[in-house]
Amino acid sequence: MVEAPKRLKYRRQFLHVARKGQKYATPGLVLQARKRSQLDPEIGKDEIRVGYTVSRKVGKAVLRNRARRRLRAATEIVLKEHGLGGYDYVVIGRAKTPGRQFGALIEDLDFALKKLGIWKDKPQKGQ
Repeated sequence: MVEAPKRLKYRRQFLHVARKGQKYATPGLVLQARKRSQLDPEIGKDEIRVGYTVSRKVGKAVLRNRARRRLRAATEIVLKEHGLGGYDYVVIGRAKTPGRQFGALIEDLDFALKKLGIWKDKPQKGQ
């Protein structure tokens, strides 16, 4: 079974993904992704790490926290099956994130992964 993604916690990690990675914006979120170098010995080679951020443009704290929880739930569903190992992802909430249908958020994340070329197809059941 695939384990849940690890979290990006420090500002420098977020900035590194923003500077060195690629990004794609959808109506419900912005996805930034960066392939980790082999120079990170403390991180597993196939480990997925994810960070979440929602700015004050989205609303007050209650709304931002709701958006962050929804993004966390969507990424857990999508990245477990379709996220490539060895990548760091940053998911940024947008103004439409709190009110967007949950299924639409999942589709946004799927679409962003495909557009960035880092979508992993599900393995066949027999494999």
